[in-house]
Amino acid sequence: MDTMDNAVVVVGAGPAGLMLAGELRLAGVDVVVVEKLPAPTGESRGLGFTVRTMEVFDQRGLLPRFGDLPTTAHHHFGGLTLDLGVLDGAHLANKTVLQSQTEQVLEDWATEQGVEIRRGHELVSLTQDDDGVELELRGPRGAYRQRCAYVVGCDGGRSMVRKSAGFEFPGTPATMEMFLADVRDLRLRERKYGETVPGGLVMAGDLEDGLTRLIICERGTTPKQRSGPPSFAEVAAAWHRLTGEDISTGTPVWTSAYGDAVRQVPNYRLGRVLLAGDAAHIHLPAGGQGMNVSIQDSVNLGWKLAAVVGGTAPAELLDTYQTERHPVGQRLLTNTRAQGLLFLGGTEVQPLRDVITELIGYDNVRLHLARMVSGLDIQYDMGEGDHPLLGRRMPHVDLVDHDRKTSTTELLHPGRGVLLDCADDAGLRSAAAAWADRVDVVTAVPVDESAFHGADALLLRPDGHLAWTNGSAAGVDQALARWFGPA
Repeated sequence: MDTMDNAVVVVGAGPAGLMLAGELRLAGVDVVVVEKLPAPTGESRGLGFTVRTMEVFDQRGLLPRFGDLPTTAHHHFGGLTLDLGVLDGAHLANKTVLQSQTEQVLEDWATEQGVEIRRGHELVSLTQDDDGVELELRGPRGAYRQRCAYVVGCDGGRSMVRKSAGFEFPGTPATMEMFLADVRDLRLRERKYGETVPGGLVMAGDLEDGLTRLIICERGTTPKQRSGPPSFAEVAAAWHRLTGEDISTGTPVWTSAYGDAVRQVPNYRLGRVLLAGDAAHIHLPAGGQGMNVSIQDSVNLGWKLAAVVGGTAPAELLDTYQTERHPVGQRLLTNTRAQGLLFLGGTEVQPLRDVITELIGYDNVRLHLARMVSGLDIQYDMGEGDHPLLGRRMPHVDLVDHDRKTSTTELLHPGRGVLLDCADDAGLRSAAAAWADRVDVVTAVPVDESAFHGADALLLRPDGHLAWTNGSAAGVDQALARWFGPA
């Protein structure tokens, strides 16, 4: 392979790009992030964390960096009340953390590990061959070229990586335009989860530091070709038409317009170019799932790409990023479209809202929808086996390792695989010894004897999903080779 300037270049310093860079660097990969904006915007389209993102951050020891996080079981599906208290696990959802804070926490974590972030550096074009990718970039000092082994586009819905590499992006264009704004100096009653009014939908929610988050959807509007954000006067006029309330005296922090376009690339990987987050899928921001799924894309990809770049696993491991995350993206698009119909429809949709509300009253329906919007319904293909956790995320389980207390969550902090030996099986540990550079073998038992549903040997991937138990058809050596490369 040719000498590379960097092993991996991540384009985009949003939550997905920063999370991916941190994951790669945690595994020892030489990675640089390029971001066309000279400084963070301070805007916070994403707000809060789903249950699964809370778990993911906990897996890397990142939750304490956010301070004292309030959580809640109160959620919704398309504006219809949904109780998350039916879920298993150590966390509930957070509704308060601004995307700007999330980006700052992830940037600090990444740079502490040695990630270089180049702000004000814009991707102009890229070409790839069998050995690497050539990037043309434009920075503060002019144009330059850079070569790397892999490029990951985390550069949002208008991704230059996606366009330059030739990814298809099929779907449906926006049919309406909505406004999003954070405003100070407003006294408005809260309209949680959106409130249907004649002519559309409005939402007002109190954030920290005296901010009010506004969301406005006026039915009958057509998407505009904008070169910048809408003026606050335009936002205030729409709010007045829908509610009769005057918010023009407020102080806008930022405003934005967005639509209900739905698109997804058929392939998340083309050769040495990969996409994550909004670069791979765009949708109506219903239920606060977009940023969270983007972060989880990066957590799925990071350890796999690190193993391939590091030479411990074949490039075919990257194919599982496509097979695992593309269906998750499809499901995201489906459930946000369904929520959009409930949210944004007029009086003709009220019978459907009534029926869905009735169905949510059933425990199994409520659990199904809660798992869907929280990211806990995902089950990857790990081969034959009937263990209830196989392929699913491992919830937090407290463990005792001799006299030391630990947990499944703490064991994942280093971002490595974990083979958990609950039966003090010397043969199992011997079989795994050849993967010691990639997988930690831990002898411990759960405090709650029923936590592992009868399994006494479990293999966790770095992303926290259960890859193997001693009830699986394959042996531990086969599972280790499949997910961590040859011995």
